[in-house]
Amino acid sequence: MTTGRVAIVDLGLGNLHSVAKAFERAGANAELSSDPDVLLRADRLVMPGQGAFKECAHALRGEIGEAVRSWIDSGRPYLGICLGMQALFESSEEAPGEKGLGIFPGRVKRFASDLRDAEGRRLKVPHIGWNQIDSTHPVFENGEWYYFVHSYYCVPDDESLVAATTDYGAPFCSAIARDNVLACQFHPEKSQHAGARLIGHFLGDVSWS
Repeated sequence: MTTGRVAIVDLGLGNLHSVAKAFERAGANAELSSDPDVLLRADRLVMPGQGAFKECAHALRGEIGEAVRSWIDSGRPYLGICLGMQALFESSEEAPGEKGLGIFPGRVKRFASDLRDAEGRRLKVPHIGWNQIDSTHPVFENGEWYYFVHSYYCVPDDESLVAATTDYGAPFCSAIARDNVLACQFHPEKSQHAGARLIGHFLGDVSWS
């Protein structure tokens, strides 16, 4: 496990301190910051966030967004959580006209309002609570349970980017992995032992490439 510094991008969205605490419990030296210079000097970068895509897109304009792009281009380990995953794509139905970072081609869509489970019962949007993932990717355990809070989900143009799917009326992309980038729609910091294992993977070797 790394003994280096983990920078957590502070976009002013969501309870970032719970993310920092989760990394500290895993033995990391975690620092919340919105200073691009601080972010770029770290050994690992985490971008969490809860809230609206519009506010996230606005926060990533300018130097912070350029720092995140430069970080990913450099090949160093990046973990996106919730909005930190959605922001990697080009656009979102939540905020027409607003641009994401565009690291990967694709968009973010809203769950349909008429979703139903296997028994025909109506499913609520937002999707809140524990749900399982379906994955053959080595960083995940197939069938593991994670905690979700979201109304929107990512739709990558390149299906090989998908590292895990989850069923909520229909399968959706719940995690992606490519080279130095790992991102998930669920919240590791709220997912107890499963989340701690994922954070441990991220703090270890970059084994998801």
